[in-house]
Amino acid sequence: MKKNILTLIASIFIGTSCSSQQIISNTNLSLSDKKATPETVSLYKKLNQLTQKGYLFGHQDDLAYGVNWKYEDGRSDIKDVVGDYPAVYGWDLAGLENDSPDNIDGIPFTKMKQYIEESHERGGITTISWHSDNPATGKSAWDNTPNSLKTVLPGGENHQKYTIWLDKAAKYLLSLKDKKGKYIPILFRPYHELTGGWFWWGKGNGTPDEFKTLWKFTFNYLQKKGVHNLIYIYNTSSFSSQEDFLANYPGDHYADVISFDSYQNNDDKDGKKFIAEVQSQLKIIDEIGKKQHKLIAIAEAGYEAVPAPKWWTGTLSKAIGDYKISYVLLWRNHGWQEKEQKMHYYAPYTGQVSEKDFIEYYKLDKTLFEKDIRKN
Repeated sequence: MKKNILTLIASIFIGTSCSSQQIISNTNLSLSDKKATPETVSLYKKLNQLTQKGYLFGHQDDLAYGVNWKYEDGRSDIKDVVGDYPAVYGWDLAGLENDSPDNIDGIPFTKMKQYIEESHERGGITTISWHSDNPATGKSAWDNTPNSLKTVLPGGENHQKYTIWLDKAAKYLLSLKDKKGKYIPILFRPYHELTGGWFWWGKGNGTPDEFKTLWKFTFNYLQKKGVHNLIYIYNTSSFSSQEDFLANYPGDHYADVISFDSYQNNDDKDGKKFIAEVQSQLKIIDEIGKKQHKLIAIAEAGYEAVPAPKWWTGTLSKAIGDYKISYVLLWRNHGWQEKEQKMHYYAPYTGQVSEKDFIEYYKLDKTLFEKDIRKN
């Protein structure tokens, strides 16, 4: 059975010593936003301390829909299988910039706010990405028209438009409050998969210096608007060296968590390539994290339709190994047919081929779900 995580946290707060470089009390690890709310600082400390026990399991859009269901209060495919919710819930802001009532996944922003507040009340943690449209063309985030990025920088023709988008994001982020009126801390992951070339902010669509300028401007602008409830996540896709990973890194004063995304493909049915790649990349960012005092994470992962019966204990768990990551987030379970969209999912549901193995994965001491981090 899993050990009591609350006991672990309590023991740390009363002074139990630990030699690990990742423990906040023994390092320079601190939030980049020096005006971060007390609740945000507390979450960052908690994330750091929990790495000594294991890593948090997350799932995108978990509460909104799953395989063959949508908008059922209290439901979750993860909860259906193991009787517990994920520890981390992923959401996306895309659509907000165009005043859409729904985000890119069709979830009303009002419902998303409700889910964030409800999960926070239970002790869950929220991470938010932003597949914002290309501000230069008006097309989707996947429109990688060259030089789009530079148009939103100070002095660029779309800079004013982009600040208005940031204003909308700031307003929404500041609307996320608990029952006491305090801002809910958010793991914020802007400009994700930045080493890939498929987004307008990605590799090849702007220079490293332009990307750094974009990141720093966003960081400073949101704080200027009074947003101090964010933990900033620097997130890449694949990379092969420290130099590659850090090519667009804005600096230690502008990021709190370093991470990457990794998916297993159908041409890698035994998962050996996936395991090797994740292990290689974790080795690289673990070294960076220890040196530069940053938490590390796998901010997106998965194997579409999870066709391998023992993927969770036999592949994902092996890929992560003994690295002290903060969390891993599995992509969404888009499990209904709508407007001819393809049904696809990355987490098990009742009756799915990997369901039994996921239950074994859940039982591992190192995998932390919502009950493991729940408040008293």
